[in-house]
Amino acid sequence: MQVSSLNEVKIYSLSCGKSLPEWLSDRKKRALQKKDVDVRRRIELIQDFEMPTVCTTIKVSKDGQYILATVVTFETLSDDYSKIVFLHNDRYIEFHSQSGFYYKTRIPKFGRDFSYHYPSCDLYFVGASSEVYRLNLEQGRYLNPLQTDAAENNVCDINSAHGLFATGTVEGRVECWDPRIRSRVGLLDCALSSVTADSEINSLPTISALKFNGALTMAVGTSTGQVLLYDLRSDQPLLVKDHQYGLPIKSIHFQDSLDLILSADSRIIKMWNKNSGKIFTSLEPEHDINDVCLYPNSGMLLTANETPKMGIYYIPVLGPAPRWCSFLDNLTEELEENPESTVYDDYKFVTKKDLENLGLTHLIGSPFLRASMHGFFMDIRLYHKVKLMVNPFAYEEYRKDKIRQKIEETRAQRVQLKKLPKVNKELALKLIEEEEEKQKSTWKKKVKSLPNILTDDRFKVMFENPDFQVDEESEEFRLLNPLVSKLSDKRKKKLRLLEQQEQREKEEEEEPEGKPSDAESSESSDDDKGWVEEVRKQRRLLQQEERGKRQAQLREDQQTVLKPQFYEIKAGEEFRSFKDSATKQKLMNKTLEDRLKLEAKNGTLSVSDTTVGSKQLTFTLKRSEQQKKQQEAEKLHRQERKALRRSAGHLRSRHKRGRPFH
Repeated sequence: MQVSSLNEVKIYSLSCGKSLPEWLSDRKKRALQKKDVDVRRRIELIQDFEMPTVCTTIKVSKDGQYILATVVTFETLSDDYSKIVFLHNDRYIEFHSQSGFYYKTRIPKFGRDFSYHYPSCDLYFVGASSEVYRLNLEQGRYLNPLQTDAAENNVCDINSAHGLFATGTVEGRVECWDPRIRSRVGLLDCALSSVTADSEINSLPTISALKFNGALTMAVGTSTGQVLLYDLRSDQPLLVKDHQYGLPIKSIHFQDSLDLILSADSRIIKMWNKNSGKIFTSLEPEHDINDVCLYPNSGMLLTANETPKMGIYYIPVLGPAPRWCSFLDNLTEELEENPESTVYDDYKFVTKKDLENLGLTHLIGSPFLRASMHGFFMDIRLYHKVKLMVNPFAYEEYRKDKIRQKIEETRAQRVQLKKLPKVNKELALKLIEEEEEKQKSTWKKKVKSLPNILTDDRFKVMFENPDFQVDEESEEFRLLNPLVSKLSDKRKKKLRLLEQQEQREKEEEEEPEGKPSDAESSESSDDDKGWVEEVRKQRRLLQQEERGKRQAQLREDQQTVLKPQFYEIKAGEEFRSFKDSATKQKLMNKTLEDRLKLEAKNGTLSVSDTTVGSKQLTFTLKRSEQQKKQQEAEKLHRQERKALRRSAGHLRSRHKRGRPFH
């Protein structure tokens, strides 16, 4: 038994390896099992499960008790093997009962596939003809054929829910017929829909596989390796899946419990989700595949290959083992597994574009490439050889990369410098020091650590954009940071040392042996009295600077002489206010800083300082002439109403009738 895995899905191959001869004694069999690991792991589930020649079709009876494998196409009409119909490659049709051969007849043209319509007991045969032949088993005679628009028909299927008959043509179309009225009710052009932006097709796609699932779902396989999933209510596919090998799709099956679709060509069996198209797992047998059969309500998969021996695979996640081999569920859990990974360390993943650059597109479909996702896996040795032939200098680039990696590894063992950003270096150094102190403190280790600003993406612009540079000469910074002068001096020394070390590293391409001393930072902080004195000193300096600014502005205003300016209006134009819509629109396009300057200049904005050092802006809105007139009119109206108002104190209610007016 061989075990492989893809996407953490175990696949047990129960038919790999050679079977032991029956004439061997039990003693020799036990001896071989001790010596050979493959013999010890082998499970001979079905003895002599092979054909004298190549097998092309494999199916399981409806009751799940019998497995049938033939060289030609066949269909079981009963739940077991008591009624079987065979389609031969010489145009003959044979009917077999449980006792053996029953009847033989012939169709006019070579057949390729057929389906059985249970309500009417009709057999529909398609093949190398535009006609679909109908054989009624109740009357025992041929009926009028269905005339299609195709030159030839490859496959067919009948929907078990409503009896719709569908046939796939060599022109890449699917024709749907209603057996009750014997007329075509739908036509799908699958060849055009199978061509996507990522697919490369050199020939016309023909229909090679067809399968219904439920009343509305249909899957179509093409000769160029695409699988199209349709909803019968739409002529556009819900999903298009490409096998990447360019080989015809041989078989399609639905797995309803996991919403999976099993599609197989001659090289690979893919299992993917029918809603998202995501690959669930895949299987690549040693020999080319002719047909695939999913055992009913179980995780067993059977394959007919290009060899007499057929394949048996067990996938536990698809379902339990059949009743006749239920011991597999316990046996596979106890076996020592040696999975074969599909993503190999000795393989290189390449896309179709990479193959074009390397000139290896002719290897698609050969054993040198294994299709996976949107590309292929190829042997890493072959990849390096071809790349060296295409690019002779690739080895030198590879050698330089290895040397660079070695240098980086040696540098990592040396003393690392603090990498400071380009903006707000002093603030970054302060945060680094606080983080180091937090890590050194023993009692803070028990507290849940908060995220660091330097590593938080929300604050990365603060250390990249120069507009966020902290202005140390601003009033707010000097008032809120009374000790900034002393601390900044210490950090500036550190910054100078770090910049010198970084410059030396760039010049010498080596790290310095030591790092700057932190002796200066070990000094104790000032007490509360020194902090208060520093705040008072900064406030006095700010007041002196403000007085100096006011005196300088006053002198400048006294020296300024305002002169009237006159503007001439062009002929034919009317004078408009300076606050028209164009001026307002121009003002709205300005930045907030420019608008604040303009408002302060016009006198509609007043700026005042708060106790915590922030700014408070007060805007005075100017009223238009129309608003002023409206307010005056409202004021006059209120005065007139007040003059005409009469007192209502003389109004009284009668005795014992309601409440008096007050």
